[in-house]
Amino acid sequence: MNTNTDWAYRVFEPHGSEGWRPYGSDPDRWQGAITAPDSAEGAKHAIGRIVADLMTEWERTGLHHAMHVRVFLWHDEEGDISDADFVVEVRPRSDFDTA
Repeated sequence: MNTNTDWAYRVFEPHGSEGWRPYGSDPDRWQGAITAPDSAEGAKHAIGRIVADLMTEWERTGLHHAMHVRVFLWHDEEGDISDADFVVEVRPRSDFDTA
């Protein structure tokens, strides 16, 4: 049987000593629900789609080297960030030449 799982997600950005705040000038754009296959890889698939959307947005706006975010994923409905089922941190690339 082919079934799906609903995941709630929200993207946060660092906010200095205050911790993390919802990402972007339009935080509702980076919050919502996503459906992925009900399998061991389902959560990875969901997060992968969200991160791909973020990276596409950054490439489009030319911000891809400066962004630092965390993607929080909850099974079924959003909760407190400490209760997230999965958290993925996306950090800027650091291409340092050590020579």
